[in-house]
Amino acid sequence: MLTRKQNDLLRFIHTRLAADGVSPSFEEMKEALDLKSKSGVHRLINALEERAFIRRLPNRARALEILRMPEAGTPALRKTESAPRSDVRPAALLVAANDAIAIPLHGRIAAGMPVEALESDRMLSVPAALLGPGDHYALEVSGDSMIEAGIFDGDYALVKRCDTARDGEIVVALIDDSEATLKYLRHEGNMIRLDPANSAYQPQRYSPQQVRVQGKLAGLLRRYH
Repeated sequence: MLTRKQNDLLRFIHTRLAADGVSPSFEEMKEALDLKSKSGVHRLINALEERAFIRRLPNRARALEILRMPEAGTPALRKTESAPRSDVRPAALLVAANDAIAIPLHGRIAAGMPVEALESDRMLSVPAALLGPGDHYALEVSGDSMIEAGIFDGDYALVKRCDTARDGEIVVALIDDSEATLKYLRHEGNMIRLDPANSAYQPQRYSPQQVRVQGKLAGLLRRYH
């Protein structure tokens, strides 16, 4: 079952898609639903995705797809039904490029030897399309040990909060409750191995009691000067 707000948002998006061929912006969704911030829109979209009413299209920034409507579980609007624009893919909802969500920015994290994870009350504005379902925060990358994974000094790591991860995932690992590092997670016998993505660095090994997963990498932001 959808909440009233979730249902209202789904119908609003579907109506606008049928009329214009593109979805409304996050700002328009916020105003239509009388929400206080675009973060509320982001949470509603996450809920609709989790309930399989919409999905984010892979490898396409700022695009969603309506999978079904609540009345009878019917497929979403297709290009042949009423979308007037020939350049719109079937059921694709193109979210405006300037839609952004503010997430907490918690200092710097090492992509080298671990450094202290600094807490901060700063916020970082992130394109909404980069954030999937769940709670997220950002950390500024310090160091070069993950450059072979395309993660460079000064990048912003967008992290989905979680306390578990599979082998081979890039995680924020808190070591001895004081230092944080961004590395590939591996289990090696009864030890935790944190692997860099730079042949100049060696893996780091710790007991499971020393390491707590604080989240896994969901995306990156990079500034060009």
